[in-house]
Amino acid sequence: MFALDPRLQQDTLPIGDFPLCRLLLSNDSNYPWFILVPRREAISEIFQLDVADQRQLWQETTALSQVLKDSFDADKLNVAALGNVVSQLHMHVIVRKREDAAWPAPVWGRHPAKPYSSEQIAAIRERLRLILTDDFTFLEG
Repeated sequence: MFALDPRLQQDTLPIGDFPLCRLLLSNDSNYPWFILVPRREAISEIFQLDVADQRQLWQETTALSQVLKDSFDADKLNVAALGNVVSQLHMHVIVRKREDAAWPAPVWGRHPAKPYSSEQIAAIRERLRLILTDDFTFLEG
């Protein structure tokens, strides 16, 4: 049975589900930082997914990247599956802007996380409701 890694539970806000992945928002308002987690048990690497799930992961990552780039006016998107701290397979999709706190360096460990206010979270959820319309189910949270 799928269970979210405790570190991801602690550091993120649940947004909803694509057919394969749970979409999370990193609770760091320095960057619009989203995380896709395949809802599969005991998976730490992409190659451990079956071929259909691998395709679905890339489709969901690509679709999310496209809508985030436009909606958040990104200068660049950082997309990565690292897993050095959290081994559960998860894909980071981070909106980067030339004026963000870490530009042009990677975001990891650059600045302390700045949690979102409830108003900021509501605004992001509303923005996502307008752009994530196909095959996406929002979680209330």
